[in-house]
Parts: sequence; structure tokens; C-alpha cells
Amino acid sequence: MAADRSSTRERLLSAAETTFYRAGVHATGVDAIVREAGVAKMSLYANFGTKDDLVVAWLAEHGRTWRAWLEGRVRVLARTPERRLLAVFDALGEWFSSDGFRGCAFVNCCAEFPDLAHPVRLAARAHKTAIRSYLRRLIVEAELPRAERLATELMLLVEGAISAAVVEDDRTAARAARAVAARLIAAA
Repeated sequence: MAADRSSTRERLLSAAETTFYRAGVHATGVDAIVREAGVAKMSLYANFGTKDDLVVAWLAEHGRTWRAWLEGRVRVLARTPERRLLAVFDALGEWFSSDGFRGCAFVNCCAEFPDLAHPVRLAARAHKTAIRSYLRRLIVEAELPRAERLATELMLLVEGAISAAVVEDDRTAARAARAVAARLIAAA
């Protein structure tokens, strides 16, 4: 029974990944999610309680998966900590060029949930904090000064590149952000 519940939960999270990222949370009804997952509507409520709870669980899983992908790609693309800081932008460029790219799922959700205290907003903030912490870790490993400040500056470049890639359909935005990042790192 526990395996069935886990499988159902995984199918619902997979369906949420597909439908929420493609169409948005508010535009995606519960019926579309359960249809995509191939489960009964009561299975969604038994596993998550509410649609909002499913959104939060999806964001948590999406964030873990995305950050693992980013860190993995960065390790493949660069060997030294300083080069890894720039490889973050190379990985972003790959993501921007991937099929189905629709920007940052967390920013997209924030646009749909304006209440700053809503659990969806808190999940988005946790994800962004985790990325900034990763950048800070790379900065410390590279033995660069003012790690907190530089991490914040690089995070703003990451966010700006993602926004430009979506809003302006500029799949080269990561290259421009990388160039600015290189100047910030050299100035550090």
C-alpha cells in the first residue's frame, strides 16, 4: 500500500511538473493534473490535501532537481572554483536553449501568488536562497573576498539573465551576464 501511495505521489508530482510549468498554476485545473497523472481526483487530495499543497511540494522537488542539475553541469563544465562561477552562466545558456524553456518556475509562480507570506512564495524564496548559497560556496572555494556581496551580485545577474531569456526571448542573455560576472570576479 505504501508503494502504491508513493507511486501515486510521484505521478502527481510528475504531472504537476508537466502541467504547471507549461501552462501555469492557476490555468491548470485539478482535473488536468489527475488526467495527466492517470489517477483519481481523491488521490491528489489524499496525497497533498489541496492544490496549493501540491504546488508547494512540486516546487520543492523541482528546486532540488534543478539545483542538482545546475551543480552537476557546472562540475562538468569547469574544474576550478573560479571557473565554476562562470560556468554557472554557461549552464544557464544551455537551459535557455533547451526545448520547453519557459523561464524560472519559481518566478512564474510568484507572479501568480502575490501574497508574500503564501507558502508558494516561501518555497520560491527558499529556492533562490539555496542558489545564492551555492554561489557563495563557489566564491569561498575560489578564495575571493566579500563572498556575501559577490554572491548577491552574481545572483542578480542569474535572475536578470533568466528574465531576459524569457521576456525578450534572448537565448544569449547568459553570455552577456557571464561577461559581467567575469568583470565582477576580476574586480574582487
